[in-house]
Amino acid sequence: MRTPRLLSAAVASLMAVQAVLGLLFEGQYRDAGWITATWYGNDWVTLVVAVPLLVVALTLARQGSVRGFLLWVGLLGYDVYNYAYYLFGAALNAFFPLYVVTWVLSAVTLVLVLSRTKVDVVAASLARSTPVRAVGGYLIVVGLGLALVWLTMWAAYAFAGRATPIEPEAFKLVAALDLSMMVTALVLGGVLLWRRSRWGYVIAAIAGIQSALYLTVLSVNAWVAIARGLARAPGELPVWGTLALLTTAAMFVLLSHVRREPA
Repeated sequence: MRTPRLLSAAVASLMAVQAVLGLLFEGQYRDAGWITATWYGNDWVTLVVAVPLLVVALTLARQGSVRGFLLWVGLLGYDVYNYAYYLFGAALNAFFPLYVVTWVLSAVTLVLVLSRTKVDVVAASLARSTPVRAVGGYLIVVGLGLALVWLTMWAAYAFAGRATPIEPEAFKLVAALDLSMMVTALVLGGVLLWRRSRWGYVIAAIAGIQSALYLTVLSVNAWVAIARGLARAPGELPVWGTLALLTTAAMFVLLSHVRREPA
């Protein structure tokens, strides 16, 4: 795992650089005001939460910690999902090369890590008392609920002529990434975890950690929108904040049942 660890360290460095530049030179973002506000919140979460967690995960994983490994792959999953928004959603700006390199490197590193994962070791490291049905069921419900929301809004727009919550093209991007990446990971991970499949523990961790972090991003963005006068309090903060707390709690429960850790 030496090469994936080195690549992950590079990813963490790129994330930190991109976030700092985005915060220092917010004027480089050329999107509409509400979209620029989302990049601002996203950059703060990347710098304060995601990068430090990735460093901690890498340190623990290097010591042979299964918890550290699961956190590591979850953060890489988050990086792939998160930087897809920057790469494909942000208006062309000075940070474009950083988006390309960070997204590609995150995806390549995740593939390399998964290709070398000893799923038998991971599965054997979790206690039999792990509440797989509670955690897996929660992930399935969140995934299917998210799919229902997006598809309902799409159908209302396509067949009833109703407006989308945001501009149609922006809606399409968010819905496409959620349905293809987030929903798929949540439902697949939840089902495999429910069945105690060896890969279920890994995929559920990726889906859950990815979701918990991005729900945190959405919570921060909801607060930024209120602070900048783009939304009335409490806006969407109660929804995203509650889901972020619940999803984080579900991942804490899963990781807390790892019973084989290095001495």
